[in-house]
Amino acid sequence: MDSFRQKTILVVEDEALIRFAIADALEDAGYAVLEAGTVLEAVGKLGQHEHIDLVLTDIDMPGGLNGIDLAKMVAECAPKISIIVSSARSHRDLDGLPDVAHKLAKPCTAALLLSTVGSVLKAKERAAGEAQRQSA
Repeated sequence: MDSFRQKTILVVEDEALIRFAIADALEDAGYAVLEAGTVLEAVGKLGQHEHIDLVLTDIDMPGGLNGIDLAKMVAECAPKISIIVSSARSHRDLDGLPDVAHKLAKPCTAALLLSTVGSVLKAKERAAGEAQRQSA
């Protein structure tokens, strides 16, 4: 991962006001933000944009696919992209999430959101750096 490039986050949330609030907090912290209101819209954005570093998705989404489905797709098809799944559900209700997905309880403060995003991105960078050193 290029640590000098501005990190890009895809925010997938069907509630427009929540999506805008999350996007504003992330942009204010220096991230580039893409937004999607459905899983299908998110899949389209993933296909259009080469440099997405993290997908932050809600679980409950309109249409036939939910945030768990999206997390599974990203984990399988784009393993370099970090995943955070946000939900007001109990963690016990999040069965089926891929092991690489991180959980964020809703509602949360902007500070917790930014802390979680930062730590997930740093962990992915460390893992990529270690893999690179091992292959050298």
